[in-house]
Amino acid sequence: MREDAVTGRRGRFPTTRLSAVREAGSSDPDTRERGFSAVVDAYWKSAYKYLRLRWREDGEGARDLTQGFFARAFEKSWLSAYDARKGSFRTFLRTCLDGYVANERKASRRLKRDPGAPLLSLDFESAEGEISERPLPAGKPLEDVFHDEFVRGLFSAALAELEAECGRRGKSPAFRLFEAYDLDPPGGAPTYAELGRELSLSVTEVTNQLAFARRTFRRIVLERLRRVTGSEREYREEVRAILGRVAP
Repeated sequence: MREDAVTGRRGRFPTTRLSAVREAGSSDPDTRERGFSAVVDAYWKSAYKYLRLRWREDGEGARDLTQGFFARAFEKSWLSAYDARKGSFRTFLRTCLDGYVANERKASRRLKRDPGAPLLSLDFESAEGEISERPLPAGKPLEDVFHDEFVRGLFSAALAELEAECGRRGKSPAFRLFEAYDLDPPGGAPTYAELGRELSLSVTEVTNQLAFARRTFRRIVLERLRRVTGSEREYREEVRAILGRVAP
């Protein structure tokens, strides 16, 4: 993905929304479930790939442990114990995951769910496909691997949301331009004139449509990022690390 697609200078940061991390620790069942679902969406793939690398689990074992960890975290309200003063939510979650796996191995068992308890709907096949395409880097610090997978998932979800929003707003050409120019197309990005000829747009229209798509994409990324970070400080640090800019 081209750097200017997410680091545009003029994009404003979103207004504060209630963090899904805080929602996941709420005593209200509906609020807790909504927040927990957002946390799972943001972090499950990082957890799965971390288990494959850090704990040397095969696909089936990592799948069981990922399902079991998030099910137990919800059942026992583990996320309510998060304290932003003690560190980032990502580190807290990874520590909880390590503790869960250590206890599971010590007991030599997997989490036994009630017969009627539904499994989380997680696309493990896609995660395995990504591992096949991009093998996990054995020599890389585990914290970096966990974070890289989180960022990859964040951008993937934001891209899907951008496509849907462009479709709803009658701006599908803007998404097509974003794909063609900003998503590292093979052979390099075409010129604005080439894009215009392909879509019957003037260079000015290409410029405006791309600006809209980039602005919308940045907004979506920032909104999603704010939802799944545990504090204003962590949010600002993530913005700086991921987008290379400082939150106002």
